[in-house]
Amino acid sequence: MLTRGGYQGVPPIPRFYTQGSWAYKTLNAPAQKPQQADLDDGCYLPMSFVSQTSRPSVASNVFFTAVEAALMPLVKMHGWALSQKPTCVRVGLSPVAHIDVPLYAIPDAEFELLKANMRAHAADSAVVNKKRDNWAALPRDKVLLAHRTEDWIKSDPRAVNDWFETAVAVRGGQLRRIIRYLKAYRDSRWAEGGPSSILLMAAAEPVFLKNHGRDDTALLEVVAQLPAILRKGVNSPVDQTETPLTTRLGAANVEEAAKAFEALERLLRGAIDAGSSSQACTWMHQAFGARFPNRPDLVKIVSVAATIAAAPAVAASHEIVPRTKAG
Repeated sequence: MLTRGGYQGVPPIPRFYTQGSWAYKTLNAPAQKPQQADLDDGCYLPMSFVSQTSRPSVASNVFFTAVEAALMPLVKMHGWALSQKPTCVRVGLSPVAHIDVPLYAIPDAEFELLKANMRAHAADSAVVNKKRDNWAALPRDKVLLAHRTEDWIKSDPRAVNDWFETAVAVRGGQLRRIIRYLKAYRDSRWAEGGPSSILLMAAAEPVFLKNHGRDDTALLEVVAQLPAILRKGVNSPVDQTETPLTTRLGAANVEEAAKAFEALERLLRGAIDAGSSSQACTWMHQAFGARFPNRPDLVKIVSVAATIAAAPAVAASHEIVPRTKAG
């Protein structure tokens, strides 16, 4: 396929690496139409492939054309749908799921490293810059993400993956579940739009505190702080020079999201403090929709004293004892 597109050398074998929410293990099933489960499978080729064409724009076009041609027989065989997105080739699997294939060019040495580490599931991705349409202007030690109209742009999914996996390793798997709850609420509250997954991750991670055996109270502690965090502004967790994530969402949408999480806080507090398991389920249905199981029999009513007793002990500072004089 690459040869037909104008590539002169021996076509390299691409490497594929899963990224995004599937890699983070934060992917949820769709809550309502038109939402779809999104799987991202990055396709990587060595930089020598793209640099052998006359211009960057030619290389990106060849890359997209070759990938679409290679996927078409499989798409037709299964009755899937293939569509063109600005930064990827999208394969629609069903009304509720699709696979996005973003296309990367990486330095040859790093490409060889990717091949060598495949069995260890190493995930190397993209650090790229938008430049003028000539190869001399492109960084030779970077990774480039193909774009249909801008040729090559900056993108680094590896950095986000490393950041989040490190956070989970340090704070525990409960953090991953809290992110999934936040995304579940987002998907129930907004059929389309709402705060992005990376925005929710970046806003929640700094204020998350592990609460062993109590996902409900751990979630409440995060949700209670989200409105103020969103209104203050949230930056990318891996590149402080990027446009803030909340700026991308827009001021009106940020305020809408802040108010939505204020409503979630009220529902969570009510459910946690409820004396009726049926009422607790009702409030959780309001927050998370029909996906929350209507099983009052599984809800445990816990007293305030029991909740306090279950909290882990925290060492306090020693009280300063004043000097005394015997009389």
